[in-house]
Amino acid sequence: MKKKILAVVMTCTMCCALAACGSSDSGSAATSSAAGDTAAAADTSAAGTASTDAAADSSAKNFADLELGTDGTDITASLHVLTNRTDLVDTAFKDYVADFNKMYPNITIEYEGMTNYADDITTRLSTGDWGDICMIPTTVQKKDLSSFFMSYGSTDDLTKKYTLLDNFTYDGQAYGIPSMANLSGVVYNKAVFEAAGITDTPKTPDEFLDDLQKIKDNTDAIPLYTNFAAGWTMSAWDAYIDGCATGDPDFQYEGLTCGENPFSDRGDGTGPYAVYDTLYEAVSRGLTEDDPTTTDWEGSKGMLNNGQIGCMVLGSWAIPQMQSAGDNADDIAYMPFPISIDGVQYATEGPDYFYGINANDTDDEKLAAELYVKYLVEKSGYAATQGGIDCVVDATLPDFLAAFDSDTVKTIVNNPAPEGKESLFNDINDESELGINVSGECATEVVTHAVQGDMTMDDLANEWNEKWTAAQADNGVTH
Repeated sequence: MKKKILAVVMTCTMCCALAACGSSDSGSAATSSAAGDTAAAADTSAAGTASTDAAADSSAKNFADLELGTDGTDITASLHVLTNRTDLVDTAFKDYVADFNKMYPNITIEYEGMTNYADDITTRLSTGDWGDICMIPTTVQKKDLSSFFMSYGSTDDLTKKYTLLDNFTYDGQAYGIPSMANLSGVVYNKAVFEAAGITDTPKTPDEFLDDLQKIKDNTDAIPLYTNFAAGWTMSAWDAYIDGCATGDPDFQYEGLTCGENPFSDRGDGTGPYAVYDTLYEAVSRGLTEDDPTTTDWEGSKGMLNNGQIGCMVLGSWAIPQMQSAGDNADDIAYMPFPISIDGVQYATEGPDYFYGINANDTDDEKLAAELYVKYLVEKSGYAATQGGIDCVVDATLPDFLAAFDSDTVKTIVNNPAPEGKESLFNDINDESELGINVSGECATEVVTHAVQGDMTMDDLANEWNEKWTAAQADNGVTH
C-alpha cells in the first residue's frame, strides 16, 4: 500500500504545483508554469533549444547539431547539477567542469551529490527549486515529462546520433539523454573463482549455483553478496528479466507488459522466474551472507576486491568501483548472467540515469545546460571510466567488455513500446506495486521469504502474476 499512498500524495502535489509553482520527482506533478506557459515551453523546446539574445544562431539548432566550442560561446550562466555520484563530485566532475570551462569560461557549474538520491530527489523536485540539470529519477511518468523537463528535440532526429532514448521519450519528444549504457552481468573476483576450482564461467542457473557451492566449500569467501540492506541494490536484479533472460528484444513489451503470467516458470531455465529463482536458491542454500539485513554497500566494494566476496549481481557500472576499492584491481572481472538461450548468453544493454534539464530555466540556462550535457555525453569520457558504453550511434565496447561480443555472448537492446503505449509498462508496474526497476520489490521479497522459508519461489511467482494480471486488466490488457 505504500506505493499507492505515495501516488495519491504525488497527485495532490501536482494539483498544488499547477497553482503554486512546484514540480515533482515522480513526474506526476507540474512545473512552476501555468498550463499555457508549459505548453509554450514544450513548443519552444521541441526544436531542441530556445532562442537566446546571447547566441541566437546556436539556439536555432537541434541538440544533436550543437557544436561544442563553437555554439553558445557568448553564453553567461550558472548551473546547479544534482547527481547520485557522490564519489565523483570532488574528483572527476571537477575535472570535467575545468575542461568544459576551457571552451565556456562564462558558464559556472556547481555539483551537489545526494547520497539517498532516489528518495531525496523526489522531495527536491516537488519544491520546484531544484537546479538546472539532474539525473531523471525512474519514477517519473512519461506523460508528465514535459511538466518537469525541456525537450531535447524530436526523438526521430536524435536517434540518428544517440541511442537508448526510449525511457524518457513521449509523444515523439526526448526529455532525457542517457549518461551512458550499462551491460547486465555479474561482477566477480577471478582469484576467488580460481581458488574454488572454477575454470569456466557458468552458463546456466544450475551451473552458477554449483559454482557458488564450490566457493563456499573451498574458500573463506561469501559466494554471492546480495547487498540486501542497501535497498536500491535489489532493483539491480530487475534488469536481467527481459532480453537478458530470454534473448528476445520484444519480451519487455510483448512478454512482460502484455504477456500472460510472465513470472511463471518456463521450465527451461530462462525468463523472469529463472532470474529470481537463482537468487532464491542462493539464499535458501546458504550461499549468501549470513544475515542479509547487515550488508554494507560501501564495505562490499573492498570485500570483493580483496577476495572476501566471490561475486555480486550488478550492472557493468560497478566494475571500476570494485577495481578502485583495493589493491587487487586485476582480480575484478565481469561475466554474463548465467542464462543461455540456444547456447548464447545475452547481456541487456540498458541506459543508466538520464540527464534532464529544468523546463523552467531561462533560455540562456537551457542552452548552457544543453552544451554541458553534450560535453558529458560526447567528450568527457565518463562512460568508459565508469564501466559503461557511450550512448552514441556506432559506439564500440570498451576493452573490459570486449568479451560480450562473440558467438556465444551477445549484447541485446530491448525494443521500445509501440507508439501510444509508452507509459503502459509504468502504469501496470505502479498498479501492481511490484516496483520493477524502481524499488526492487520482487528481489526484496525473494530474499525475505527465502530466509524465512515461509513462501516458495512458485508461491511468489503466483502472487506476482495475480497482481500483474489485475493491473493489466485495469489498464486495458486482456488475454
